[in-house]
Amino acid sequence: MENYTKYKLKSSDELASVLDGKDNLFVIACNKCFKEFETVDEPDCDEFLKFAADQGKNVTGSAKFDFLCNKMHTERKLQDLIPEGTENVVVISCGLGIQTVADLAGKPVVAASNTLNYRGHHGMALTKKSCDACAQCYLNITGGVCPIVDCSKSLVNGQCGGAKNGKCEVDPNKDCAWEKIYQRLAKQGRLEEFLNQPVQVRDFSKVNFKVINDYVKSIREDRLDGYYGGVHPSERKEFSEHIALKKFPDPKTVVISMSQHLGAPANPIVQVGDTVKVGQKIGEAAGFISAPVHSSVSGTVVAVEPRMHGTRGSEVMAVVIESDGKNTLHESVQPHGELDNLTPDEIIDIIREAGIVGMGGAGFPTCVKLKPAKPVDTILLNGCECEPLLTADHRVLLEYADDIIFGLKAVLKTTGAEKGIIVIEDNKPDAIELMQKKVADIGNMEVFVAKTKYPQGAEKTLIKRVMGRIVPSGGLPADVGVVVDNISTVKAISDAIQTGMPLVERVATVTGEKIKNPGNFVIKIGTSVRELIDYCGGFTDDDVLVKMGGPMMGFPLNTLDVPMMKGSNGIIAVEPDETKEQPCIKCGRCVDVCPMELSPLYFVKYAKDENWQGMKDMNVMDCVECRCCQYICSSKIPIINSIKAGKNAVRGMK
Repeated sequence: MENYTKYKLKSSDELASVLDGKDNLFVIACNKCFKEFETVDEPDCDEFLKFAADQGKNVTGSAKFDFLCNKMHTERKLQDLIPEGTENVVVISCGLGIQTVADLAGKPVVAASNTLNYRGHHGMALTKKSCDACAQCYLNITGGVCPIVDCSKSLVNGQCGGAKNGKCEVDPNKDCAWEKIYQRLAKQGRLEEFLNQPVQVRDFSKVNFKVINDYVKSIREDRLDGYYGGVHPSERKEFSEHIALKKFPDPKTVVISMSQHLGAPANPIVQVGDTVKVGQKIGEAAGFISAPVHSSVSGTVVAVEPRMHGTRGSEVMAVVIESDGKNTLHESVQPHGELDNLTPDEIIDIIREAGIVGMGGAGFPTCVKLKPAKPVDTILLNGCECEPLLTADHRVLLEYADDIIFGLKAVLKTTGAEKGIIVIEDNKPDAIELMQKKVADIGNMEVFVAKTKYPQGAEKTLIKRVMGRIVPSGGLPADVGVVVDNISTVKAISDAIQTGMPLVERVATVTGEKIKNPGNFVIKIGTSVRELIDYCGGFTDDDVLVKMGGPMMGFPLNTLDVPMMKGSNGIIAVEPDETKEQPCIKCGRCVDVCPMELSPLYFVKYAKDENWQGMKDMNVMDCVECRCCQYICSSKIPIINSIKAGKNAVRGMK
């Protein structure tokens, strides 16, 4: 494939000129982007080091970075990197990277390369810096501030004289570029050097390119709003967001999996031929990280055997119950009294016995989450529902608001947290208005309206967005004093306390452009996906991809004969994506959108090489598998497959 190189090392004569009178150099090189990703290190740095040695220059050290223009990543990498005694920092990069280092290094920066525009390709760096790709870089002269793009008049020899109070006369909202240049040069002791420079003449015959700068400007604010990274996929919630909840008809048979949660599967405690009732325990928790399972219908157990699991793609032990249609309640389903009369430990016991797990998809046992090892001061209720298409949580907010408030009160009492914050994205104005009214007179609750962005609902991004706290690598929300719960989870807590009903049903969306009649339903756990699809009129045509969950993190289904589970917030039927995978071109988009600030392109490369230690060193275990990287990938690489393989390998390391 063609190599869309963004810069090239200056010629020997140019380098000799820019290095004249400069010594004690620290060299930083950017590994080129927009090229086939075959090598980790580019040769330019080594070429420069050889040239510097030939010139008798002292080099204090060197480093090679990916995506030098990514200020957040570069700032972290530069910490304590440049050794004492360094007088000049030499940067081999396009103009974006040079300007970024100039902002961060605190020392004079020398540009050892010229930025090119090769057939219109100039990268996708989402940085506040801009480069006109003029191929005649002025950054050496101006201290790393580009006069071509920062100055409204693109003056290269000094100010126009029209600035007032440090602001540009063309754009009063913009700082005068030349005042910034003078200030930086003065700080570096280089102002006299600049004033003695010969007049610069710009060669307009060399190509320049502005489209990418306009693109960067249009999306920059969204990229860094609230938390780093994230994407804005088409929401497509209009299919079902306006449709009120409907009780789904009782199925004739339910298949209730013993593995509907993170941790050990439950152990079946019923046998074929047993009669069971609604709310009766049919599976006992098998460990600390486990959860019991209950019958969602009354009837007869007809099988206890492995059945296909919707999210694992393999068979898992399940209890199959033929309903008698009576929905007879088990004797254990009894209200637990007033919340004020319950102790925190009693609430935990109720939650544990009700089999309540995280209903946003993760399925972590809630009784464990609500007894954190460290004190917490805040409960965040996740009502974002940032996955496209899904509207189940939206309807829960609108139709079970009082239950959510009750459940949040129970969680606050259990954890001892001082405040509860209900987080709702701004694409749900009706839910925001309703919940704000509900909490208006409750002193320790509030509603936080978050600007819509995916994956806002992930625990760590939600905490950073709302609280400004950063969960450490490998850490838990409790490490920063927070517990995050889904709004459907606290609704289930409310049911368990107020009615005694364990988690035997949930709200789920059936939607997508391939569903004839989308809707939101209250569905009994164990209901077949096939029954849901048939009830909604089936598919519009046979060319369809069905997922359990949303389009970003959902699980493709190879068969519709799988049951709905505690974490099944939706079934979607969409157009299949048959785009073929192409080689990585190192565009850096996956790095720009990763909310965990990782470098997903390396996970693919290292997985191919089975370099599991490399994946561990690059913090693959911090990945939340949101699929932002896979969504944005221009080469359509199934990055998540590599990440999952890496995680499994890392878990197996001694």
